[in-house]
Amino acid sequence: MTTYALGDIQGCQPQLQQLLAMIERETPDAGLLFAGDLVNRGPASLEALRQVKALGDRAVSVLGNHDLHLLAIACGIRPMKAGDSIQPILDAPDRDALIDWVRHRPMAYAIGEGMLMVHAGVLPQWDMEKTLALAHEVETVLRGPDWKDFLAEMYGNSPDKWDDALTGSARLRCIVNGLTRLRFCTADGQMEFASKMGTDTAPEGYMPWFEVPDRKTRHDTVVFGHWSTLGLMLRDNLLALDTGCVWGGKLTAVRLDDRALFQVDCPGFLEPGTVPAAERKQ
Repeated sequence: MTTYALGDIQGCQPQLQQLLAMIERETPDAGLLFAGDLVNRGPASLEALRQVKALGDRAVSVLGNHDLHLLAIACGIRPMKAGDSIQPILDAPDRDALIDWVRHRPMAYAIGEGMLMVHAGVLPQWDMEKTLALAHEVETVLRGPDWKDFLAEMYGNSPDKWDDALTGSARLRCIVNGLTRLRFCTADGQMEFASKMGTDTAPEGYMPWFEVPDRKTRHDTVVFGHWSTLGLMLRDNLLALDTGCVWGGKLTAVRLDDRALFQVDCPGFLEPGTVPAAERKQ
């Protein structure tokens, strides 16, 4: 099956509809891989979530930080934040089915041999096999009976560095942060969460996770979103697909067979000041 990878939707369902129509004209019934953050900030999170869910087995979406934020709000663990646009999901008659579907999405996904999709990044100590195994640890808890207890312990910046000896909620939190929040880290994998702009804004001693020398996924191709201020990046071993649709950029898809690029323009749905600068594209 010909497969397309799509960047962050963030509730921009009209643009998703346009992009899917473009893909359908090229490749009817193509496989679709979403880099997470299906919801929030854009005006049509409910419609976007329903549309991707309705794609059934054609589509795989990894979990992003905004998708996890939806789960946490839905079970009363986190409050709404400025700029959130997920209340229609919580008020929908199919709310429970949608929430259940979201929490059963993968944290990481292998796209055949040597290609991996995550929402944000991969810590330099993790190879592809380890990344999938650690992702599965989180998936197992999210899909189990104690998923709400896990969400209550999920938030926080500590530990900020992976250690195989980590256990319990600290271990799971570190995995979640690596897969859904990572942008910058040190050469030995210490994560930094405050910086959200481009690669030239790295704090001293830090670098983009994909620039770490000898990271263990350097021989694989990692497909990810999350970093709207990074923008589109197409390398042999890297596909960065968050092109800031909700901020007035584009919604992007790449056909994985030949790296053909498909994009639709986005009007931008967030007025300046709607979302605090410190929270831009969390």
